[in-house]
Amino acid sequence: MSGFANFQVNRNKAHNGNDIFAKSRNFNKSADKSERLLDGIGVWASFYRANPHRFAKEYLGITLKLFQIILIFMMNFSHYFMYLASRGQGKTFLTSIYCVIRCILWPETKIVVASGNMKQAREVIEKIADLRKNSPNLSREISDLSTSTNDPKVEFHNGSWIKVVASNDGARSKRANCLIADEFRMIDLEIINKVLRKFLTAPRQPKYLNKPEYAHLQERNKEIYLSSSWYKIHWSWNKLLAFYKSMSEAKNYFVCGLPYQLAVKEGLLMKEQVEDEMSEADFDEIGFSMEMECLFFGESEKAFFKFEELDKNRRISKPLYPKEMYPLLKDNSFKYEPKKDGELRLVSCDIAGMAGKENDASVYTIFRLIPNSKGFDRHIVYMESMSGGHTVTQAIRIRQLYDDFDCDYLVLDTQNMGLGIYDQLVQPLYDKDRNVEYDPWTCINDDKMAERCTYTNAPKLIYSIKGNMQFNSECAILLRDGLKRGKVRLLAKEADGKEYLKSLKGFEALPIEIQVKYEAVFIQTTLLVNEMINLEGERTDNGLIRLKEPKSKRKDRYSSVTYGNFIASELERSLFKENNYDDYNYFIYN
Repeated sequence: MSGFANFQVNRNKAHNGNDIFAKSRNFNKSADKSERLLDGIGVWASFYRANPHRFAKEYLGITLKLFQIILIFMMNFSHYFMYLASRGQGKTFLTSIYCVIRCILWPETKIVVASGNMKQAREVIEKIADLRKNSPNLSREISDLSTSTNDPKVEFHNGSWIKVVASNDGARSKRANCLIADEFRMIDLEIINKVLRKFLTAPRQPKYLNKPEYAHLQERNKEIYLSSSWYKIHWSWNKLLAFYKSMSEAKNYFVCGLPYQLAVKEGLLMKEQVEDEMSEADFDEIGFSMEMECLFFGESEKAFFKFEELDKNRRISKPLYPKEMYPLLKDNSFKYEPKKDGELRLVSCDIAGMAGKENDASVYTIFRLIPNSKGFDRHIVYMESMSGGHTVTQAIRIRQLYDDFDCDYLVLDTQNMGLGIYDQLVQPLYDKDRNVEYDPWTCINDDKMAERCTYTNAPKLIYSIKGNMQFNSECAILLRDGLKRGKVRLLAKEADGKEYLKSLKGFEALPIEIQVKYEAVFIQTTLLVNEMINLEGERTDNGLIRLKEPKSKRKDRYSSVTYGNFIASELERSLFKENNYDDYNYFIYN
């Protein structure tokens, strides 16, 4: 007898030894004991199918919060379900509970879980493994459970199963009664429409449907979509609108978005943690709005840089890290990449002088300029920020990055606080952390700035940037043009970056604070994208482009990138000028 049937037998006996079902439901008193038992199981199964939250509490031993009860209920009764959740609400945990409820109460149910990557989808199986440890009844229902990378699955004694599939063409020919798309915004829409939704061709076929009197009880298959919010340019926004429209027309659709305030109220997220995050110097309002407030973000009609153009250029899967970070991992594939033939590297800096929420941060960006037949491809492979800092501290960090990445030139904002850093760089500089004394450098492109260096043999390695309206306009146009033509490439999305890092041997064994350092470069790229799509462009009377950031927003990452891209264009013009390489030497040394 199955675990659920055993549970119902014991539940029946608990009612003072009386056959509550025969008395309250007017069951046939002449029926034998086994028939009455099956009748009782049928009644309780019907009751729990109508009240899945009570099944979770009474049979599985899981107490749900009110919002979780509502969500479980709507998952059970909606043909199409969409849940947009802030971080901290435990949507994967809740989905796991729903999956086991569905599989136990509806025998021979087939559930397929898909996500942008197998690791994310496998978390549903891992959560069920955790639930089983604390629920003896659930443990009795499961015949096999595997969290292996190759074949994650849960199988039940009653013929139900839960399996994980990769979100690609290789998943074709699967069959399911319920499709769960976890972090569905990370899945390609074509894969959802042409592969995943095709799993739902045949509904569950319990034996009673073979009887004519029960033919009208045919069940509909289900689609469940879970995610955080994203950009309105993405297909997930249109999917949300389609679900909302169908729900408002009283069709069997359900969609909701629950922001971080709910998680705080229910004790799943600490208010102080949210406040600390919002007070950080590099707080990303757009990312917070999407991840925590469940609000899709749409760029302004005046946005000079379009999200779509930036997103399509996030194609670099492997960052370049400071050399000191490579020995921490023992994976043989994780190695510092030396320069290619003809490659140049830049460290480009936008400088801030004071730390604090109302002040910009200093940003240091590493460019790889990789030659092609017509110029340079600009790969932005590393970025870090510092909330202000003493001029000596910042100058030393710049020299460290220059050496760590084998850079050829420094691009430096030398207005305001940047001038103090420049003055540190044009004289000997001692790095006590590395016990190194750095030789002085001087300026390449500005004679007056070069005069500030009193060391006549200092190499000319610093490009001085002094912005004005003309210069800023040209920078903006050059960067947008580079993005449109695919010449400027950015690091991959955060989820892809984390997946790459987790694939490296030994990464997950590192302390969390070290893991965060590896992940930070992908986060910096997302912050760069968010800065850029916030910039509104307007044309001045003299035909120049002026970029304006919204009040309280920043553009320090953009400035760092646009300065480096401008110098890359200057180098490109000189170095690739046909049959005139002397111009290159003039540009560099005069």
